[in-house]
Amino acid sequence: MPGTPRKKAAIAGPKGKAAAPKPQPEFLDQLQAVIIATLEDDKAEDIVTLDLAGRASFADRMIIATGLADRQIAAMATHLHEKLREAGFKKPLTEGATGTDWVLIDAGDIIVHLFKPESRTLYGLEKMWSAELDEADA
Repeated sequence: MPGTPRKKAAIAGPKGKAAAPKPQPEFLDQLQAVIIATLEDDKAEDIVTLDLAGRASFADRMIIATGLADRQIAAMATHLHEKLREAGFKKPLTEGATGTDWVLIDAGDIIVHLFKPESRTLYGLEKMWSAELDEADA
């Protein structure tokens, strides 16, 4: 097999690490409640929760919300980050929090998308992940 030992090790991935256990549904329900309450407190609009269990490998739930301005979306992301840590989720990851139209917060099995109205319409995540679309394919 061609390649240096370092390249082979990088391709093989870390040794001795087992896959992280799936969180209990009760913990996901608790995190989801914290996320929705925080978004409502920050005056997010049109909050939608999608169940992705069995349909996506990257998460079990997706929450989508709209903010009207960059500052509101940035504040929502900051508050969510703080509340998730308080609720026991150690390292939520945030992408796009530097003044864009779309901020993604990765809380493990719950993904949160914060959009400006135009971007939310453009990307159409609700349509992409809706249960009706799965039923139409069947």
